[in-house]
Amino acid sequence: MALRIAHITGSSNPGKRQDQDHRPWDEQAEVIPEKPSKARQNQPGVSPLAELEKALEGRASSFDRHRFLLLLRFTLVNLVGFALLGAAHLQGWVDKAVASDSTGIVLLIFGLFVVGLVLCGWKIWRASHDLNMIKAYDPLKPSKVSGYLSAIRVRKAESRSITAELLKLKLSSRIGIVRHIANTLVLLGLIGTVVGFIIALSAVDVNLAADIDAVGPMISTLIGGMSVALYTTMVGAILNIWLMINYRLLLGGTVNLMTSVVELGERYARD
Repeated sequence: MALRIAHITGSSNPGKRQDQDHRPWDEQAEVIPEKPSKARQNQPGVSPLAELEKALEGRASSFDRHRFLLLLRFTLVNLVGFALLGAAHLQGWVDKAVASDSTGIVLLIFGLFVVGLVLCGWKIWRASHDLNMIKAYDPLKPSKVSGYLSAIRVRKAESRSITAELLKLKLSSRIGIVRHIANTLVLLGLIGTVVGFIIALSAVDVNLAADIDAVGPMISTLIGGMSVALYTTMVGAILNIWLMINYRLLLGGTVNLMTSVVELGERYARD
């Protein structure tokens, strides 16, 4: 019976078990302290600055795929445009438009278009660069964004709204010149239309209508004037559409830039 009880309690020596039961509790319960692992002992304390840098690195990698999206759209649009221009040149339409314009307005329109396109491309690159700086904003590095945030951090909501309106006006004025150049292309085309009609009608002389020898040069001048009017209008309208598409890309990037700056400023102002 005693052996069975001892077997059930897990001890084959009941006397020894009884002696252990009379020992103090702190001697019976031997607490083995948990030894920290070697990796945990060697792990240094993580500072808040390091956590902030890690979070910023994670956020920067999240938008890394889209950081050049605006420039990519600009490149694709103009590749299509220049491909169509090359096709028109192969058909002989470009040479015919240049040769038929005796006033040089077509070349003036195309030169102004190239200036507007280069200017639009530079402003798109600038907007894309500023937008990437805002999305990957690092408060530890000095930048234009840091100056703006430090300026509005201690201001009230009304003052911040005024600052946002001023920023909107500044960014709008920065891209306005591209729109003005695009509108000037249409105006130059209309001026070419008027000049072409003037050239065409200047050769018409009622007194020489009965002279067969004078009719030929009259008709030739009339056709030349109409060619100037039509080709300048067409070139101005086509290049205006092309440049306005690029302007819309620039406008979208500028609006995105402005909203990102305002949202970042409001978030840091509340903090």
